[in-house]
Amino acid sequence: MTKSTDVPTATFADRLHALGRASLASIPGVGSAAEVLFTEFITPSLEKRRFEWMNDIADRLQKLEERGDLNLEDLQNNESFVTTLMQAGQAAIRDHQSEKREALRNAVVNAALPHAPEESLQQHFINLIDTFTVWHLRLLDLFSDPQAWFQRNNATLPSASSLEQLIMAAWSELQDHSDFLKVIVDELAAKGLFSSNGEILRTMMTPHGVLGKRTTEMGDSFLKFIKAP
Repeated sequence: MTKSTDVPTATFADRLHALGRASLASIPGVGSAAEVLFTEFITPSLEKRRFEWMNDIADRLQKLEERGDLNLEDLQNNESFVTTLMQAGQAAIRDHQSEKREALRNAVVNAALPHAPEESLQQHFINLIDTFTVWHLRLLDLFSDPQAWFQRNNATLPSASSLEQLIMAAWSELQDHSDFLKVIVDELAAKGLFSSNGEILRTMMTPHGVLGKRTTEMGDSFLKFIKAP
């Protein structure tokens, strides 16, 4: 028996049929292929994201209320929280990447708790999550405390002489992506989250220098906001 909370899911065959109908609709006088494609092929995926997002948020907030950390009725009248919830929800529905969606969930939960960041700062941080790639978030997390990062991830701390070498020891798939890394760090620095621009990546350093903290106070506040409380 189907539960009332179950989300109907379109099979791949259903989607192929939808594409077939879209092709027919493209014939003059039949209808709009773009409209059929969007409503029958794309909308189910967006609805699934929306359903999962809202249920997960509701579940996390309810658990916080059970712990006595917040009152859900108070949140209904908290305009700042509602704005953050709506802004984060729109970003989450646009993105399929689990790390970014998790960051957005954590941001909403932290916005609901006492001592949440100022409203404008919350909006700024949500916008950053939305526009950043997962590599922006990963690199910022790494450089908030490189040594702790390697310990948390059960990875061997490398003997690196530059920040670029440290990054590539953490993620081997970033080999031969120096230009991309520089862009990421430049953007983090431009947003006030990273203490130096991308030129520092290839600068030769002592082992102690490589493992130094590179995030700014703003960067630390951003990381705190996007991590589980």
